[in-house]
Amino acid sequence: MKKERPVTSEEKKEPEAACCSPEPSCAPSPEPVAEDCCLPDPGLAPGCCRMTAEGVSVHYGRKKVIEDVSLAMAPGRITAIIGPSGCGKSTFLSTLNRMSDLVPGCAVTGDVRLEGESIFAPGTDLIALRRRIGMIFQKPNPFPLSIRRNIHLPLREAGTRDRETLDGITERVLRSVGLWDEVSDRLDSSAHALSGGQQQRLCIARAVALDPDVLLFDEPCSALDPISSAVVEELIASLRRQYTVVIVTHNMAQARRIAESVAVFWVQGGTGRLIEQGDLEEVFEGTTNPIVQDYIRGGRG
Repeated sequence: MKKERPVTSEEKKEPEAACCSPEPSCAPSPEPVAEDCCLPDPGLAPGCCRMTAEGVSVHYGRKKVIEDVSLAMAPGRITAIIGPSGCGKSTFLSTLNRMSDLVPGCAVTGDVRLEGESIFAPGTDLIALRRRIGMIFQKPNPFPLSIRRNIHLPLREAGTRDRETLDGITERVLRSVGLWDEVSDRLDSSAHALSGGQQQRLCIARAVALDPDVLLFDEPCSALDPISSAVVEELIASLRRQYTVVIVTHNMAQARRIAESVAVFWVQGGTGRLIEQGDLEEVFEGTTNPIVQDYIRGGRG
């Protein structure tokens, strides 16, 4: 709003991005901000952030699995990582919250930044990091506990002890994944008694309970029947405005339905590489790379 008074030098300063440390191409300037800039959509929920991979390579012993992958994962958008089996998609995903540290002989070079800060910085608290960057796996993996304790346990480990607070968060996150009405009368029953789709939604609720910044999905629907898969897919799509979402999928139709950005991995010279990335429609409809064209159309992979 214009004001009828002199503008001070302090007021002339460019505002800083509220959500992430901008890349050089997104640095504040008097020019209009490009549509593909890393600055978040002002309609996003507060706290959404951005993750970038910069020249990431991964070795298992002497075997180089992926090489020199650089990828920006923006808030408010679902980034789908696609490509044939064995091209390093899941390996790359595991580096984003340092789950790769748990693999004997795994070595990662390059960098991954969350809100501009390296996740490989000395002294990084890995438990805190993995609370901020949650992961949901291909096969649902609820704890062998009750539904209620599946949510309570990670919250207790994070320091929440008050029972009323724990129950309040449990109800909130179960409602957020569409499970509350299905399980509210049996919260103390085993989580393993749930269907596969319900178990996967419980795992998503468990991750969301810790209030993460980023959610990583490693083929979350591949072990589910079509109906359960559709429910989980719709849930993932609904999370985009609260979290930075990255999903590995072999399902081209699923990528089309829910993703805005896509990264295509391929094996070249025996090593997984990122061969194309961009807006989904631009890649799916406008790519000139013959490998990507054939893969998307089902001719390769």
